[in-house]
Amino acid sequence: MAAELDLERALVIGVASSALFDLRESDAVFREQGEEKYREYQREHLDDVLAPGVAFPFIRRLLGLNDLSEEQRLVEVVILSRNDPETGMRVMRSVERHGLDITRAIFMQGRAPYRFMGPLCMSLFLSANEADVREAIDMGFAAGHVVGHAAEDDRGADLRIAFDFDGVLADDSAERVFQNRGLDKYQENESALADVPLDRGPMADFLEKINRIQRIEDSKSAGDPQGYRRRVHVAVVTARSAPAHERAINSIRQWGLRVNDAFFLGGLPKGPILEVLEPHIFFDDQRRHVEGASRSTPSVHIPFGEINRE
Repeated sequence: MAAELDLERALVIGVASSALFDLRESDAVFREQGEEKYREYQREHLDDVLAPGVAFPFIRRLLGLNDLSEEQRLVEVVILSRNDPETGMRVMRSVERHGLDITRAIFMQGRAPYRFMGPLCMSLFLSANEADVREAIDMGFAAGHVVGHAAEDDRGADLRIAFDFDGVLADDSAERVFQNRGLDKYQENESALADVPLDRGPMADFLEKINRIQRIEDSKSAGDPQGYRRRVHVAVVTARSAPAHERAINSIRQWGLRVNDAFFLGGLPKGPILEVLEPHIFFDDQRRHVEGASRSTPSVHIPFGEINRE
């Protein structure tokens, strides 16, 4: 009997085919030769399996967490695509050939499918199309632009996720103080407000759903403390340092959320830390951090807040 899907309780992710697969070749056909040649190309390559993209290992491992519960489906991934249904067939065949447990998709020819994030209770939309991501953010949805190239996937079952804090898990109000008034005023502000939680940011709902899965792992670990190996691990990697670290820790706690590890780097480069930590995905709101991290780590730019306004 299939596990029941409750959209409000499950972690629901929307992923564009451009984030899940490497579409550089077919996209080049579309840009250089037009839509009709693109259609012809996709028909001719219908059974050619698309190679994994930046988000592939993350999505595969996320879907694998469904085996933690027989009663309810914990994770649901939906393809959100600007392809029409015909050209989208190659995407769905590649999904099947890769063994990904994805059965739902929305194909809207040339139009934005992320408008349906609300009805589907999605916590995140991932795409390699930056314009689509920015539009989704402007509509109030959590969305991220995948950056870099696909990482090697060792086919393991564990899942390591890393988040920046300000503008990602939290809103960007503290970041605005730093940008507008400088480091000294920022540290003074954060010390004075150490016990006052920041408002939740775009990725807090996603973390909340991840924490729900981690609580299932808590129960399994309690029942088998010696034998159960936890699969989900969450870290914060932030430019904050003491004394501003206290407000970050207190905010996460007062939101009712949790992380396993925190790295307060005080402006040091994040890339070398992430190389050792080896998350399967890293979320940050600052493009320079994402570009540095993406050399070794599948990375996602969250274009949220004042710092990302153009």
